[in-house]
Amino acid sequence: MKTGMGPMAAIRLVAGREITTKLRSKAYIISTAVLILVIIAFTVIMKLIAGSGGSDVTIGYTAASSSLAAPVQRGFEAVGKTVETRQVTDEAAGRAQVEDGSLDGVLVGDGTKVDIVVKKDVDASSRSALNLVAGQLALNQQITALHGDPAQVAAAVSRAGITVQQLEKPHEYNSQQLILGIIAGVLIYLSLMLNGQTVAQGVVEEKTSRVVELLLATIRPWQLMAGKVLGIGAVGLLQMIAIGVVGIISGLATGVLTISASAAAGTVVWLIVWYLLGFLMYSIVFAGLGALVSRQEDVGGAVTPALMFVVAGYVVGISVLPSDPGSHFVEVLSVIPVFAPTLMPMRLAMGGVPVWEAGLSVLLVVLLIPGLIWLSGRIYRNAVLRTGAKVKLRDALAAA
Repeated sequence: MKTGMGPMAAIRLVAGREITTKLRSKAYIISTAVLILVIIAFTVIMKLIAGSGGSDVTIGYTAASSSLAAPVQRGFEAVGKTVETRQVTDEAAGRAQVEDGSLDGVLVGDGTKVDIVVKKDVDASSRSALNLVAGQLALNQQITALHGDPAQVAAAVSRAGITVQQLEKPHEYNSQQLILGIIAGVLIYLSLMLNGQTVAQGVVEEKTSRVVELLLATIRPWQLMAGKVLGIGAVGLLQMIAIGVVGIISGLATGVLTISASAAAGTVVWLIVWYLLGFLMYSIVFAGLGALVSRQEDVGGAVTPALMFVVAGYVVGISVLPSDPGSHFVEVLSVIPVFAPTLMPMRLAMGGVPVWEAGLSVLLVVLLIPGLIWLSGRIYRNAVLRTGAKVKLRDALAAA
């Protein structure tokens, strides 16, 4: 050290420089504005979709087939679709309404079987619903032929069922929790991808321009690396808070989010916590790996091995959790430090995560970070002043 500047002062100086540069960057301002607008647009679109109401299918029936109206309602409910049934004056009028699009289909015949007229075809879910009606109709006819009472049989069948004894009460997930979890994972993923790689690109830029040589004449390598990570991380945190707060406010204001404000705030808090942990963990590694190369076009290849863990956690989360929120596979992965930054915030937003799991995942990441600082600091120190060909990782790890 050629100055009397202390370690913390040096780190603050570098971090302040990174913050000032990033906040003045048009790319940062535009990307933040675009992400905020996307979040607002998403909530407005969801509101419009939710508010559009209406039925999934509209089916007409004649006087002769009116006995099928109620069974058709139940059949569509069974497959999770809503249906509006509407009586038409006669079969000809019903066919005309199907032709002009007023009806999706019209039930014709005498009601002893399901006979429907459609314009082109019946989609799979509607076909399943109508098949349920046809099956029940055939069953009732057979019961009647055997001198039984279809109503009594239906009542007996509806009362029949299994008895389940639960040793543990399962967590009930709702659609909003699932959506919040996925959004949380996407935001963490994008932040790690963009801001994490920015650290590596900044290292290469300084290395190429030889600015790093001037900086290292006054401060130590680890101080430069730490200041760069903290500076870019602080700007990324500001972006994350802005997006999270705007998203929650927009969702609550439009009525798209009906969960409590405290639950929504908890999601934002966990999002910030895991952004900080994930960014600190990965950006330290990215800084070290970035020091291995001297050209911007080589940055992607240098950081890819570490980046694959981020991508893997994200892909597993968005592919498994929507269909199986309680997946034990994801539960295990979310505690492992390299996957936790993307998977754990998804699970926490969805709810049902035991306190000990959340605490353990945070603890493991916190314990891993000092080791990563030492490892990446060694790589950075031994490689950042070496220009030209890519420095081999083995050589960078060797004693200076």
